[in-house]
Amino acid sequence: MLSHLHFVQKKIHTRETLAKQLALWRFEGKKIAFTNGCFDIVHLGHVESLALAADCGDVLVVGLNSDASVRLQGKSPMRPLQNEISRATVLASMRFVSAVIGFDELTPYELIDFIQPDVLVKGGDYKVEEIAGHDIVLKRGGEVKLIPLVQGYSTTTIENKIRAGA
Repeated sequence: MLSHLHFVQKKIHTRETLAKQLALWRFEGKKIAFTNGCFDIVHLGHVESLALAADCGDVLVVGLNSDASVRLQGKSPMRPLQNEISRATVLASMRFVSAVIGFDELTPYELIDFIQPDVLVKGGDYKVEEIAGHDIVLKRGGEVKLIPLVQGYSTTTIENKIRAGA
């Protein structure tokens, strides 16, 4: 009997395996939604935003900042708190996440160009023109959707509470 983890790990892709999966979804006429992030400590805000992003398409591809990419962002010298394999596995375990793929760059621009999603989804704290890859998606007739954030939840806030001993 195969473990649940085996099925979860099948949702974690390389570019080669994702290319095959994308071709199948396109053949099936599926609308492909894409979002991205670090997802270092998954919290209510992440779960809500991922669920809303999944509602924007038939399948949801999540771009995950690699450990090197997280460090490029300069959030904290201690980040990421969890390695990319752990973070990818947690994301892939969510039923509404169809695929997870890592990227090493500061932004997912090249990954978005590779995936060519129908819908690009980000949090409402961005403006469309600030979102990496918005031009790629809009140029091919896709949509960029901004979703509301759950106030009071951020990995940085949680990290600070832990460090303060709260």
